[in-house]
Amino acid sequence: MNTTRQQIIREIAQELDCGSDCYYNLKTNEIIAIPDFSQVFDEEEFKEAFGEALEKLEQHKTDFIKIESLESFESFKIMEDFAAQIKDLNFKIELQAILQRQKPFQNFKHQIDQSNFRQNWFDFKQHELEKIVAKRLH
Repeated sequence: MNTTRQQIIREIAQELDCGSDCYYNLKTNEIIAIPDFSQVFDEEEFKEAFGEALEKLEQHKTDFIKIESLESFESFKIMEDFAAQIKDLNFKIELQAILQRQKPFQNFKHQIDQSNFRQNWFDFKQHELEKIVAKRLH
């Protein structure tokens, strides 16, 4: 199967959204996603699950580009940008207020999940992540 650049970008963006670091092999179009090790509690389980992938990365270091999961400020910026483009003024004000208070990530997610804008958020976030991935692949 011939994978297009856009499919690669989409897949990497989805992995980043799950909190994984991605490694992209320019020669083979292979993508290896590894969850953030600091989020994993059992080192043995981690090695068992990702040992083969880690070994492949080690053996072919120069063939892979690492695309790291987003820093929290980058994720926060995506939330700000989403709130800024909302046409419903009341909901826009609610989201912007949430972003100024404590626990903005948790509260933003809760507010979005309870709204009619849930799918809009997922689409917006995916699009923004794809733009970030495309930049990092250059």
